[in-house]
Amino acid sequence: MTQTFSKLRTSLAFAAAAGALLVSTAASANPLRLFDFAQQPAPQVTAYAPVETEALTEAPARFKRQIVSYATNEAPGTIIVDTPNTYLYLILGNGKAMRYGIGVGREGFTWSGVKTVEKKAEWPDWRPPAEMLERQPYLPRFMAGGPGNPLGARAMYLSGSVYRIHGTNAPHTIGQQVSSGCIRLTNEDVTDLYNRVNLRTKVIVLPMQQIRRSASNPLRDIGG
Repeated sequence: MTQTFSKLRTSLAFAAAAGALLVSTAASANPLRLFDFAQQPAPQVTAYAPVETEALTEAPARFKRQIVSYATNEAPGTIIVDTPNTYLYLILGNGKAMRYGIGVGREGFTWSGVKTVEKKAEWPDWRPPAEMLERQPYLPRFMAGGPGNPLGARAMYLSGSVYRIHGTNAPHTIGQQVSSGCIRLTNEDVTDLYNRVNLRTKVIVLPMQQIRRSASNPLRDIGG
């Protein structure tokens, strides 16, 4: 009995020693094998997408298209561009007008006078005038109409000038002085105006009476 117990004790000691040796060998070969990482919870990863704020994608609320009171002796259908306040009025009659927010010429590029709409175009092509190319020679000489075109969805060309009333793919510039003299509206607003305006419509552009400076005003005139 004593001999049998001694043999059993020897066997258990040998098994324990062998087991310790196997663990030590495995740890030396690959320490990570001591832990079952497959059973550990996966790390939590948060994906951050670019955030587009209203300030970057939309015109300020006060420039939303709306019917307002507007006293004038001009006939219904006339367009009045209020340059210093960055509004365009389409006279409706009976003391009312449709008011649109606009972007106007940057400092040194505003103008005033009376013109007429001599041409209308949907998704117009863009050919920068020679004066603009001289200032910005890197601009393309031609850009086909479409969503990426700086003239936007519609354009109304003003008689005897290089100026246009047109759309923009940068609606956050409405209310700013950003162009080289053209009048810009959001694509939605310029389409609405386009559908209401006929050829030979009278356009009155009021002078800039107070130059407003803004650090957020880029000195760009892409799109006219």
